[in-house]
Amino acid sequence: MKRRREMEKQCSSELRSTIDELSLLAVMKFKHHRHLHHHNDPVITDGLPNDTHIPTRPFLSVCNFLLHLLDKIGPTMAVLRQDIHRNILRLEKMQELDPVLYSNVVEILKKEASEGTSRKMSSCSKAFVWLTRSLDFTSNLLDLIGKDLGVNIEQAVQEAYEATLKPWHGWISSTAYRVALKLVPDNKTLIGILMSETVDQETLKEELKSFTSLLASFLNELHTILETYKLHKVKAT
Repeated sequence: MKRRREMEKQCSSELRSTIDELSLLAVMKFKHHRHLHHHNDPVITDGLPNDTHIPTRPFLSVCNFLLHLLDKIGPTMAVLRQDIHRNILRLEKMQELDPVLYSNVVEILKKEASEGTSRKMSSCSKAFVWLTRSLDFTSNLLDLIGKDLGVNIEQAVQEAYEATLKPWHGWISSTAYRVALKLVPDNKTLIGILMSETVDQETLKEELKSFTSLLASFLNELHTILETYKLHKVKAT
C-alpha cells in the first residue's frame, strides 16, 4: 500500500515536470526562431525552413514520461513500453555520436534521408515516427480522461488506440495490442496512478488539460516534419 502511494505521488510529480518541460520547450523554440529571424530570413531546405528545431533531449524527456507512466500501469502494456524504450535508446545513441549537431532531431532525419537509410527497420527516422505516434496515443488518451475522470478506461484506451496507432499497425502488432488492451487497469487504479494524495480531481483535470494542450501544439510540428520527410505513412508489421 505504501509503495502504491509513493508510485502515485511520483507519477503526479512527473506529470507536472513534463508540463514544465513542454512549456520550456515552447520557450526554447520561440527564442531559437526569434534569434534566427533577427539575423536573417529563414532558408527553405528539404521543404522545411532552416529554423526548424526539435531539441533532442527535451523531446526524449517527454517520451520518457510515457515510459514512466506505463511502468506505473504495470506489465499489461509491456509491448508498447518495449517499443518506446527501444526507440528512445536509438535516438540517444545517435545523439552521442555528435552531441552538438544531433541536439536537433531534424539533423538526424536529414542525415538518414541523404544516406537513403530512413526506411530501414533500425533507423532513427523510424524511431522518431513511432515515438511521435506514441505521444499521439498519450495525448488522445489523457485528453479523454481529463474531460471525464469517470470514463471507462478500457474504452478510452481502445478509442485512443484506434485513433492514433491502429491505422499504422499490421496484423501482428494489432493482435499484440488487442491482448494488452484487455488487461488495462480500471478507472480507480489509473486515476490513482495519475494523482498524488495532495492533489484533488479538479487540479488533476487542469494539469491534464495543460499537458494535452501543450503536447498537441508540439505534435503538430512533429507531424509536419514527418510529412516533409515522407515518413507519415510508415507502417508496422
